[in-house]
Amino acid sequence: MQWMTRPGHCEYGKDDPMALCFFVSDLHGHIDRYEKFFELISEEPPEAVFLGGDLLPHRLRPQRFQGEVIDHFILNYLFLRFDQLRSHLGRHYPPVFLIMGNDDPRSEEEHFIMGHEMMLWSYIHMRSLPFGGYTVMGYSYIPPSPFQLKDWERYDVSKYVDPGCIPPEEGFRTWGDTRDAEHSTIRKHLKQMTADLDKEKLICLFHSPPYNTHLDRAALDGIEVDHLPLDVHVGSIAIREFIQEQQPVVTLHGHIHESSRLTGQWSHQLGRTLAFNASWDGPELAVIKFDPERPAEAVRVLL
Repeated sequence: MQWMTRPGHCEYGKDDPMALCFFVSDLHGHIDRYEKFFELISEEPPEAVFLGGDLLPHRLRPQRFQGEVIDHFILNYLFLRFDQLRSHLGRHYPPVFLIMGNDDPRSEEEHFIMGHEMMLWSYIHMRSLPFGGYTVMGYSYIPPSPFQLKDWERYDVSKYVDPGCIPPEEGFRTWGDTRDAEHSTIRKHLKQMTADLDKEKLICLFHSPPYNTHLDRAALDGIEVDHLPLDVHVGSIAIREFIQEQQPVVTLHGHIHESSRLTGQWSHQLGRTLAFNASWDGPELAVIKFDPERPAEAVRVLL
């Protein structure tokens, strides 16, 4: 399938004014949060928008918009609202980069690809696209989890599974089979995907946070499985290795909603790289505003 690509419309330099990008993650189909986000973009058009996965509602939780039940969230809500935003903003409509997350059924990927072809957004799982003087790369997979849906899970650095977690080839899938899950790892994927990329000008959009950081702290204190205490850090070792070795400019993450509440931090520095987690377990919409040229000046707002 041939996808259309669209470079970003900005170039950065040290003397440029603040060039804000907006990053959100783990909206889980909550209309109130999406509407806050669309309003923010409409009022303050950013240079780019990033959505870090877990975008869809649970299939058993119907959503309503303007009094009507949404039969299909992507087709009847996301297409509609992004198209309205594009019409409203015209030439100020920002490039939108998005990936799916482990709670998003991969059977819906074809509709995200359809939105990509309509140029509503750029779907970038295991792809990279230009943005100004940068390259943006996306990756949806997470390490093995306790959850049953395995569309977006891979072994991390080896065929090890933490106590309480289910191997990627088990559970259930809405798409594909188990063969790739059994023989691939996140570490291998990242090496293959980034072999020819300029890491110094790279922005990474991951669903999983890096392991043992402020961004992957789960509420697992005091919980044991078969008399073994669970590790409270549940991020990806491979993603942490990649960041430490390759030092991209910024990495964007989600997945662990409670981490920033437990650690009091939504960012973590690994060498020169600043990593941000926009997932949030409060009722508000969490938005991280950042400039790739000045990542240390990033802010998070709760709306």
